[in-house]
Amino acid sequence: MTTPQPRRPARWRRLAALTLTAAALGAALSACAPLIVGGALTGALVASDRRTSGAQLEDQGIEFRASGRLREVLGDRGSVAVTSYNRQVLLTGEVNTEQDKALVERTVAAVENVRAVVNEVGVQARSTVTQLSSDTLMTGRVKASLIDARDITGSAFKVVTTRGTVYLMGRVTQREADRATEIARNVQGVRRVVRVLEIITEEELARVQPRPAANER
Repeated sequence: MTTPQPRRPARWRRLAALTLTAAALGAALSACAPLIVGGALTGALVASDRRTSGAQLEDQGIEFRASGRLREVLGDRGSVAVTSYNRQVLLTGEVNTEQDKALVERTVAAVENVRAVVNEVGVQARSTVTQLSSDTLMTGRVKASLIDARDITGSAFKVVTTRGTVYLMGRVTQREADRATEIARNVQGVRRVVRVLEIITEEELARVQPRPAANER
């Protein structure tokens, strides 16, 4: 009889998060890097996503269309990142003027299927390469800390970091939101934590929580 192999899903997901962070850091430091970084390692994380597959594809479409339109209207007057989760869009980055900040919000709000916009764009000079790399590494540390926690599903959160401010996105319960905020605040270097979360009930969580595969029970 074959001896069953020990299961290490949490450790595997943590390794996946750190590997993706390293890939993202390389992208942040390269002007020619692609906008989307993915591959086989994303499988376990996508499997625990609480959005429907249709919503995930829709969010990708929103990010693609919004980024394209912002390049058209902004030109070289700023650098804005678009992150969509369940059709709620977080805008981060920098622009030159308050007028451009308002323009960015109007442009993204007009994109098909966007239901809400959270405009965290700063009117200031663009982040340096050093700052970008620091933010990318901080995102990795926060993700790893969330995945290490045993009392929440860390991979249910999307993490974005800009200038030391950590943004948490996802469909989570109030208990999970409070716990994740506490974890993120205790990561070294984090200046502020902003919650851009969709709060669901414990009953809703039970309905959307993916069931474990047969070999993980």
